[in-house]
Amino acid sequence: MPKIVGVRLKKGGKIFYFLANKQKFNVNDFAVVESTKGQDCGKVVIIKEKLDDSKLEKNLKKVIRKADFKDIERLKKLKEKEIRAAKLFNEKIQKHSLNMKLIQVEYTFDGSKILFYFISNSRVDFRNLVKDLAAIFKTRIELRQVGVRDEAKSLGGLGICGKPFCCATFLYEFQPVSIKMAKGQGLSLNPVKISGACGRLMCCLNFEQKAYEDLLKKAPKIGAVVETPKGIGTVVEQNLLIGSLRVCIDSHPQAAPITFNLKDVRIIKDAIIHVDKDEINEFKNLE
Repeated sequence: MPKIVGVRLKKGGKIFYFLANKQKFNVNDFAVVESTKGQDCGKVVIIKEKLDDSKLEKNLKKVIRKADFKDIERLKKLKEKEIRAAKLFNEKIQKHSLNMKLIQVEYTFDGSKILFYFISNSRVDFRNLVKDLAAIFKTRIELRQVGVRDEAKSLGGLGICGKPFCCATFLYEFQPVSIKMAKGQGLSLNPVKISGACGRLMCCLNFEQKAYEDLLKKAPKIGAVVETPKGIGTVVEQNLLIGSLRVCIDSHPQAAPITFNLKDVRIIKDAIIHVDKDEINEFKNLE
């Protein structure tokens, strides 16, 4: 069975697998590999001594070589070049009066191409900008428009949990997040509380969704009609994690809701988690 290594080509990026063959690697070593962008150099983050052939991707590429001192020095010089390229890029977009914001500059390891990642609220005609940049750098230029989530991933920072952004550490691919998820998890539909630094719904809503879906299969939803030891009532609040409900009893509509344990409640008619049009319009910019 072939030995393979998982290589991360950039911080927070996707892990790609390569055949190591007889080359020996340790975690945190650097390896020169062939990627979709050409020759690249990344950090080894996973080493698998054994892997069934059935689990291998088709046409898995080989590691070109273990990075040596010259390769590491090349990476450092490319980082310095990226700083200079970013400065020149910003000067050129001001010259051409383009409505765009540079997020990241990335040189391919072999220097054959420079990628500029930017955000913009509209479509941008950057043909003249590309001509200017190509004349300066004498290499292939590629501009890629990305979203605000990609900006947060590139810049990094701390979330409201006090930990580094998920997208900047381990989340290499964004998944759809919806207002219905927030509502189903019983969160306050307050943009400040359910959105991240990027201004979009927090990615962690997606991480926890499966657990909440499993809990909701066993628990009545808000608005459900249930039978309790105190009589029939309507669920007005739920805490799925500790397994409790607050129910407004029909025979005492003016009284405060009563808290019950899930095991003491029987569902008569369950409710449906519904997001109305007003909520969709109000929060559509967060998704």
